[in-house]
Amino acid sequence: MLKTTVYLPEDLEVRLDAEAAATGVSKAELIRRGIAMLLDASERPRDNAPLPVFRSGRSRGVDEMRDDIYRQIKQRSARR
Repeated sequence: MLKTTVYLPEDLEVRLDAEAAATGVSKAELIRRGIAMLLDASERPRDNAPLPVFRSGRSRGVDEMRDDIYRQIKQRSARR
């Protein structure tokens, strides 16, 4: 897991503390669940297509493959 700092208004912090105490679930877990719910409910289109497979008929170097993958990622990001 990665660590992220989130600043909360005092009233939200109080409510989060109360929910954690009442349910026995850590504040961090409640925050993770809330973020997951928000992202799962998002109507933003998801592009779950796999990264492209390159079949050029010739051997390719790591740098060339990396550049092609970066180019594909950049193109997909621009569509969002």
